[in-house]
Amino acid sequence: MEKRLEAGWFQRIAWSVLVWFSLGLLVWVPFLYVAIRRGRGSDWGAFAAFMVYEVATVTGLSVLPDDGDSSAVLGIVIILCLLGATAMLLFAMFDRRLPRPAVPYGAAPMAPQQGPYGYPYGR
Repeated sequence: MEKRLEAGWFQRIAWSVLVWFSLGLLVWVPFLYVAIRRGRGSDWGAFAAFMVYEVATVTGLSVLPDDGDSSAVLGIVIILCLLGATAMLLFAMFDRRLPRPAVPYGAAPMAPQQGPYGYPYGR
């Protein structure tokens, strides 16, 4: 059976806030969490892609000169990747919650079963 990883909106938004408040340095963390919990190949691929992005941007920020068009292009790439990661975290990474099966009309919920003689008190 395939593993599911359900998350409510609060958890999805919390992961997105982590991505933005770390200025993209921790963008790989939620994808590692999902890959470990669910273990799909596509999850590991997303994690690997964001790790490559992280290495490339940190290297690019340290190598490129501060003045020039290359810094502006790198800044735009960083913003676009953060927007893409946010969209993935909000809408694509986590499974939707399944609705609970409804109780059939007219059926009463079952009362908990008790053992003999007022179990557990009447042993």
